[in-house]
Amino acid sequence: MTPAILLSFLLGYFALLIGVAYFTSRNSSDNASFFIANRNSKWYLVAFGMIGTALSGVTFISVPGAVGKGEFGYFQFVLGNAVGFIIVATVLLPLYYRMNLISIYTYLEKRLGAYSYKTGAVIFLISRTIGSSFRLYLVAIVLQKFIFDAWNIPFWLTIVLCLVLIWVYTHKGGLKTIIITDTLQTIFLLLSVVLSIIFIAKSLHLDIAGTFEAVKNSSYSKIFFWEDFLGSKSHFLKQFLGGIFVTVAMVGLDQDLMQKNLSMKSIGEAQKNMFTFTGVFVVMNIFFLSVGALLYLYAAKNGIAVANLKTPDHLYPEIALNHLNIIPGIIFMLGLTAATFATTDSALTALTTSFCMDFLHFDKKEDQNDPKLVTQRHWVHIGFSVVMVAVILVFKAINDDSVVNSIFTAAGYTYGPLLGLFAFGMLTKKAVADKLVPYLCISSPVLCFVINTHSIKWFGYAMSFELIVLNGLITFLLLWVTGRNTADQTKF
Repeated sequence: MTPAILLSFLLGYFALLIGVAYFTSRNSSDNASFFIANRNSKWYLVAFGMIGTALSGVTFISVPGAVGKGEFGYFQFVLGNAVGFIIVATVLLPLYYRMNLISIYTYLEKRLGAYSYKTGAVIFLISRTIGSSFRLYLVAIVLQKFIFDAWNIPFWLTIVLCLVLIWVYTHKGGLKTIIITDTLQTIFLLLSVVLSIIFIAKSLHLDIAGTFEAVKNSSYSKIFFWEDFLGSKSHFLKQFLGGIFVTVAMVGLDQDLMQKNLSMKSIGEAQKNMFTFTGVFVVMNIFFLSVGALLYLYAAKNGIAVANLKTPDHLYPEIALNHLNIIPGIIFMLGLTAATFATTDSALTALTTSFCMDFLHFDKKEDQNDPKLVTQRHWVHIGFSVVMVAVILVFKAINDDSVVNSIFTAAGYTYGPLLGLFAFGMLTKKAVADKLVPYLCISSPVLCFVINTHSIKWFGYAMSFELIVLNGLITFLLLWVTGRNTADQTKF
């Protein structure tokens, strides 16, 4: 497939998103629309659109690639995710609606204090910036290799182009626009995954029943791993429990996905959104794992040396763009682009919302739609776009996949303290030593890093996703030891 065809597709795709943005923001581009979509979102649109946000480009190429080594073991983590989503819907959402929050970190101010509040907000800003930048970085590498290298366009310009296009279609309408564009992008994502299965199966001369049987009977279809609890990272309990707590922390305590839930009229609609989203999310991951099994079957049949690929993540783009015909290639780019930009546009809006509410205190202004505040919001939005460019270029300068993955993994450490902060606030009536909280939230991931690095040597135990549980628990205990009893019985 020629770079010109792929570039034409990419530009056409963004033209469609910009057109949608124009029609959704032409009658209202104020702060109420940008931050919470005037609390008038339809739950079914949000539920559907959240799929595109939750399933990033990393998921799109990494989950199928990981099947070669981990088989369908990732589905154990997905089952934990599903339980985590239910906990978010039944425990956290009622809290947020009862307090009528725009930024969910305002809860920490009301319950624990100003330092705890700022700490929680900073944790989110750092984690989401690094995570979203890394997701965009991985996909930009694919775009660079298959499109922009043909015209000797530098990588930094590719990144700037992507973020400028995202800024163009989100800067006015914000969340109101994103709910519609993410719905559209989720349609493209679903279509891409299903059609990828169809085209790969067709190239293997399999019908629907034959495809199901081929995946089921392959060496990649094992789901549950019960062997070697101490030494294996794939054990069911580690994956399942990790899935639960990672979801509670990285969804329920993350402004990005919660902002969409808070844009609805009532808690009932928000909960219907989460339950529907959970069902679709589980089914979508089954499709991704099936794509992975089919890719490895295709590679084996056609003599593609998977071992020669730099990482398993490159298997999907390699087969889609170099071994199948033009239509599957375009379908792959469609899904990859939709998954990536649905995540990035949502993250930029959430980062802007958190900064405006948690640090510029828009929620305490008499008129949030004051033109000066709208202008301020635009500059914050631009600022985070520039920060993302800088972070991605740092990743590129490092130019070492293992180091980049370590940075991305390190970002996950920060959600542990967030989990500990919210758990302490909701499960105890004690007050914290508020000025100590930032230091405690730095100490916890440092201790976790030391434990994780030496856990096999010290305990013969290989830690997996359950590390976030330890991180949150250490934060909770540090808050407990340094805290004090209070007569304040107010419940939040």
